[in-house]
Amino acid sequence: MTSPEPSPQEPPPARATLLQIASAVFWSFFGVRRGKDMERDAVTIKPLHIVIAGLVAGVVFVLLLVALVTFLTRKP
Repeated sequence: MTSPEPSPQEPPPARATLLQIASAVFWSFFGVRRGKDMERDAVTIKPLHIVIAGLVAGVVFVLLLVALVTFLTRKP
């Protein structure tokens, strides 16, 4: 009886940092992403992290637009 050869196991993917998540969301807002970065993100970033970061970034973007419009339209 032959024993199966142990398959080389790949190390578990590293956890994504907050900077990696923010970078992925930022570039996704523009619709531009390099292939190798997208593949790395698909392995390291959980979808829930992307959803939360995207919602936060969207709210911040809208608030910045509202603040800019308010600043530009105020009377001196």
